[in-house]
Amino acid sequence: MAGHSKFKNIMHRKGRQDAVRSKLFSKLSKELTVAAKMGGPDIEGNPRLRLAVQNAKGQSMPKDNIQRAINKGAGGDSEDYEEIRYEGYGPAGVAIIVEVLTDNRNRSASNVRACFTKNGGTLGETGSVGFMFDRVGEIVYAAEAGDEDTVMEAAIEAGADDVQSGEEGHTITCAFEAIGDVSSALEASLGEAESVKPVWKPQTSTEVDEEKAGTLMRLIDALEDDDDVQNVYANFDISDEVMIKLADA
Repeated sequence: MAGHSKFKNIMHRKGRQDAVRSKLFSKLSKELTVAAKMGGPDIEGNPRLRLAVQNAKGQSMPKDNIQRAINKGAGGDSEDYEEIRYEGYGPAGVAIIVEVLTDNRNRSASNVRACFTKNGGTLGETGSVGFMFDRVGEIVYAAEAGDEDTVMEAAIEAGADDVQSGEEGHTITCAFEAIGDVSSALEASLGEAESVKPVWKPQTSTEVDEEKAGTLMRLIDALEDDDDVQNVYANFDISDEVMIKLADA
């Protein structure tokens, strides 16, 4: 999920990750399998697989699970997954991008459309909101990786474009094409990242009031709960006060 408050919705995200750990591992496994099937099992020679392994490790996925998913893709006996991007609007006019990996296009389209319809949203055509986002690389480190100055210096040396640091950690962004080089340089200076992945970064944000925030979070929750959905990005901005109320609800 991508959106903004001063908390960066950490309360919301952490609670959900704890509750759906097995679902998260399933989605990570799917990405590992697809990456291995498309580019082979050699991590060093397959950039997509390398990023998938980094993300799986960052989420504490067991090594055996990681290797099993890679072997499944390399063996060629896995399902044929299709990558699809859905776009639409949520409550308060929030722009939403949904990335899907599916072996059944009709099922995914029906499920995603139902999520939008039931939770105050509208599914649009491909490209209807994509122009409001930039495709960039995102590298996340825990707060323990270093203080703000240390991480900033490492990011500059690595060729990154921006760093956002806070109590919950450091989020480094770079050009989409440079994600492999930047993440490798950062790993040499800061160690292994929590996650390394391409993301859709909103160019602007849409402020959401308390009335619409709850419905928006239900929409995002419903999308993230779908087995075919890999990532959800949205350009919402929710205040600390509203996020606290939602967390306590």
